[in-house]
Amino acid sequence: MKWVSSRGSSPPVSFVDALFAGTAPDGGLYMPERFDPLPPATLDALRHTTDIVEIGSLVGAHLLRDEMSASDLAALVKDALDFPVPLVPVSDRVWALELFHGPTLAFKDVGARVQARLLHHFTDGTPLTILVATSGDTGSAVAQAFHRVPDTRVVVLYPEGKVSDVQEAQMASLGDNITAVAVAGTFDDCQRLVKQAFADDDLRTHVWLTPANSINLGRLLPQVFYYFTLMSPEPARLEKPPIVSVPSGNFGSLTAGLIAKRLGLAVERFVASTNVNDVVPEYLRTGQYRPRPSIRTVANAMDVGAPSNFERMQAMYNQDLDRLRHDVSGVAFEDQRVLDEIRDMYHRTGYLLDPHGAIAWLGLQQAMATSPDAIGVFLATAHPAKFREVVEPAIGEAVPLPTVLADALTRPRHSVRLPAEYPALARLLRS
Repeated sequence: MKWVSSRGSSPPVSFVDALFAGTAPDGGLYMPERFDPLPPATLDALRHTTDIVEIGSLVGAHLLRDEMSASDLAALVKDALDFPVPLVPVSDRVWALELFHGPTLAFKDVGARVQARLLHHFTDGTPLTILVATSGDTGSAVAQAFHRVPDTRVVVLYPEGKVSDVQEAQMASLGDNITAVAVAGTFDDCQRLVKQAFADDDLRTHVWLTPANSINLGRLLPQVFYYFTLMSPEPARLEKPPIVSVPSGNFGSLTAGLIAKRLGLAVERFVASTNVNDVVPEYLRTGQYRPRPSIRTVANAMDVGAPSNFERMQAMYNQDLDRLRHDVSGVAFEDQRVLDEIRDMYHRTGYLLDPHGAIAWLGLQQAMATSPDAIGVFLATAHPAKFREVVEPAIGEAVPLPTVLADALTRPRHSVRLPAEYPALARLLRS
């Protein structure tokens, strides 16, 4: 298997080269050169397990079959995914795929922890700098996953004052090999700075850089794993292909879902559920793609005005809008609708949503309204306590803090403050 650029102007490379490079020389994002369906025996095995380690080992062995042994990969996945990924019934026809039971209580633990171990498996000991921009949860997951990994420095850029208190605490309180950088700007500014660094050939002759957000295959491919938890035929599980609603910001999780579908996952269709940063739903509706500066919302991890992974989605569908529309619909919700739904859902059912999960739930409800016999799954991507500043006023109650979050809030924080200007970041990376 070779890995190719979404822009088609760079030569194919091995997985290891794509893993460490992050982006292709032509500026595109690496993708599999083809999407070979899982063998029938593997699909049958997936139908008889709900264990995320077994699922990750089976799917990962198929995706990386030319890169590492199945036994090495299984050991790596077992070490990384040491937490459950439950499918929880919410109503008669709707389940929540809860992805927030990892160490930072966000879905990005899945990709970040596997990526950290992949990089360590393939590294030759040369000092490596992980550079990542975050709108909230990516930074904390990456920082935790790479904390104290030998020969590795992590530099996390986040928009100052635009992440939750808990998210900042998880990034800025670890120290050691983790440098948290508070940028005076938006997430889009942080992402722009990171892209400039990776395009700076002079810098990269002095510093070995690799990205850790979902533009990197090492982060993206493990997100394919959790979709296959939907295949089990256990009682109270899914008896037919569901509609799957994905809260979408940088569109890594939705891209992973589309890859899972190509590999053989039975899904009726996906819903790209966003906040008012709705450039992809707008594209699906109008055919016009208009990236623009992000708008701050209560679902800050989705405050992305130019989603990187949309380029992969377009490449997967050869820029064919009608084909993409067949598999994906898009919908967007304003803050007040999100807050109202968090409150109403909690008082009606007792199930507590975080803002991102609430948007996915709303998107699923809208999609299922036109399909009376459908069943649905929405991705619950963060523990509600990570967004207590939003959730508590919405429900009128305190949200108990899990121990891991309470501990993070008590630790001293150390952030480097930078303007949204590339020379300042380049100096930091060279230091």
